[in-house]
Amino acid sequence: MSILIYAESAEGKFKKTAFELASYAKKIAGETGTTVTAVTINANDSQDLAKYGVDKVLKVTSDKLKAFNAKAYADVVKQAAQKESAKIVLFSSNTDSLYVAPLVAVGLEAGFASNVVALPVSLSPFQVKRNAFSNKAFNITEISTDVKVLAVAKNSFGLIESGASLTEEGFEPSLNDGDFTVKVESSEKVSGKVTIADAEIVVSGGRGLKGPENWGIIEDLAAALGAATACSKPVSDLGWRPHSEHVGQTGKPVASNLYIAVGISGAIQHIAGINSSKVKVVINTDPEAPFFKVADYGVVGDAFDVVPKLTEKIKAFKAQNS
Repeated sequence: MSILIYAESAEGKFKKTAFELASYAKKIAGETGTTVTAVTINANDSQDLAKYGVDKVLKVTSDKLKAFNAKAYADVVKQAAQKESAKIVLFSSNTDSLYVAPLVAVGLEAGFASNVVALPVSLSPFQVKRNAFSNKAFNITEISTDVKVLAVAKNSFGLIESGASLTEEGFEPSLNDGDFTVKVESSEKVSGKVTIADAEIVVSGGRGLKGPENWGIIEDLAAALGAATACSKPVSDLGWRPHSEHVGQTGKPVASNLYIAVGISGAIQHIAGINSSKVKVVINTDPEAPFFKVADYGVVGDAFDVVPKLTEKIKAFKAQNS
């Protein structure tokens, strides 16, 4: 018996969320006297997982699984859970995993809780704390099924190095044609930039930038901070920025350590999508902008004046402390 995590990867490299899940699982394993097993799909070096407490890796390598396919990936994880007799199966609460996790829960006849923000409140009965109402509140959810499936919110637990002696095992799950009724014809990926999903810092712009030709100040600040760039829904709707950068309730959710909003008034849908970010900074000319009500820090001023000066200060600070 073990705790199973789905260690998500991209282009063979593990995402930070995989290490956070391993840290989370190791803590539960210590309390329950069990071990941590990770299932990986087309990932390269599994040894990185050992630093965060993974004892065993079920390594799946298949050309059929090169493109993300929720149904096929769910079958892989379900079969891995059955092989290991796992009573707790862990995912990250990100876009891809939240497609997979409910399918796994159905396949295992397991209870499922998403947006889990802390270690279980109780193991018997099994209760977890979750974000609710667009991150405006918390609730305690009890799962009474024999197998539990959890999706842990990004940046809610952190990375804890514990070390383990890892063993690796090739795993060949049974895949049938019914798993591949949806086919990926093509995909477009942005290279050379920090992605929103993995970013610790996000710099986001709104209509206050007045046009796509002014986006350079957002990109310069992001480059200085090592951050991802993002935008509000109106900006992506206008075609100023690609839809992949749209964050908010109707776009990509953000749970970064630092979120900087430039020229964004703060519609409720946008705030709901970024509310899990730990520190929120707002730069806006309108002191009555709704975003200021939820901001940790606010600057009332012209973005075209404030942002370049902020960027230069950050560059100078980094140069002095490098």
